[in-house]
Amino acid sequence: MALQRWVHVIGVGTIGEPLVGLFCTFKKELGIQEISFHKRSPYEHDRPRIQSLVRRGAKLAVDREVWDDFESTGYTPQLTHEEALENATVVVDCTPAGNRHKEEVFFHYEASTRGFIAQGSEFGFGKPYARGINDKALLPGEDKYLQVVSCNTHNMAVILKTIAFELGEDWDNLEYGHFVCMRRCSDISQPGDGIMSPEVGKFPVEGFGTHHARDAYRLFQTIGVSPNIFSSAVKLNTQYMHVLHFHLRCKKPITREKVLENLSRNPHVALTKKRLAGMIFSFGRDHGHYGRILNQTVVPVDSIAVKDNREVIGFCFTPQDGNSLLSTVSATLWFLDPENYEEKIQCLKPYFFEEI
Repeated sequence: MALQRWVHVIGVGTIGEPLVGLFCTFKKELGIQEISFHKRSPYEHDRPRIQSLVRRGAKLAVDREVWDDFESTGYTPQLTHEEALENATVVVDCTPAGNRHKEEVFFHYEASTRGFIAQGSEFGFGKPYARGINDKALLPGEDKYLQVVSCNTHNMAVILKTIAFELGEDWDNLEYGHFVCMRRCSDISQPGDGIMSPEVGKFPVEGFGTHHARDAYRLFQTIGVSPNIFSSAVKLNTQYMHVLHFHLRCKKPITREKVLENLSRNPHVALTKKRLAGMIFSFGRDHGHYGRILNQTVVPVDSIAVKDNREVIGFCFTPQDGNSLLSTVSATLWFLDPENYEEKIQCLKPYFFEEI
């Protein structure tokens, strides 16, 4: 008989691995009975980190046809991927193939699974979600598929809600917003995709520039808000953190003091006197869970300016994948217990920082 609170994670990359680790650490507090994860290939260099997750209580699931390959490489698989999917209450896909898995695999398990979650790259997978932005749009019994938006989209959304929309108190206050996403080239755990110099992006999404603005727009649309926003992107030759530049034109007058007050009132925002990405990254490495800061953005207070009483200009840092991890945990708990998920996720509060 299937357990009622079994979480299965597909993929153990930059989001999947820390997500499984977080579930293991807070298993009791989150009310999860079983944690499993799927790995596709038995690479020898991955063995130490997979064994670490298994020692912490997660079950390794592999495809039946490569079971022997995993065992011969020193892994200890405990169940097949099919068995994990059959037992899972919630399935979290952390691969870039979420939409394909939805079409080819997940529909077979809809009757026994409460919900499926995919990450930011999988546009169209389901209702877009970011914790603290559109929780009220989640509909028990109706939403089976959720797409946790990308880390930079989280950052854009929390900046919009906190500054232009005044913490959700005035959804009609934004006249126009432009964002420049200065993206790190790759995660420090990834051996490839590095670049030698900055690379400017294209504008592939008509009307929005890049997918970040489109995704933020769709996110706010779930609560009846349609922000006038546009985004650009540039990839930088660094592995530390994404940096976001924003320029918001508000309809009502606003002061720099009011902007900082609103930022300080939002628990998903961390303020800092640091302006160097390496220093903020180092703080997360030393004090975060799996090195992640779970705040949705980190704002250097000295980088905020207000022009002509209506235009707010500034920089902020996207804390690795921490904000996506938080929303993924929140979405998982919502599927498991929509009435009490807010209470249960409070166990993660020690990894939210008012100041960095």
